[in-house]
Amino acid sequence: MSKTLIDIDEAALAFAQRQLGTRTKRDTINRALTIAASISADDRARALRWLQENAEDFLDFDFLEEEEERSGR
Repeated sequence: MSKTLIDIDEAALAFAQRQLGTRTKRDTINRALTIAASISADDRARALRWLQENAEDFLDFDFLEEEEERSGR
């Protein structure tokens, strides 16, 4: 395993930790990388379609809007 110095969006990391149920930055990033690497392009397309159809049931749009306003995006 290698060490890499990177800048991370702390709000996005905290959100990912809640979504993945991880406690540390290392665990969160490694879990996210494992998930990303294991998903094929077809799986991603199906997941994106599903998310578009079901996003309101699973995403906190008020939180996401607040984060977007806070970060100035």
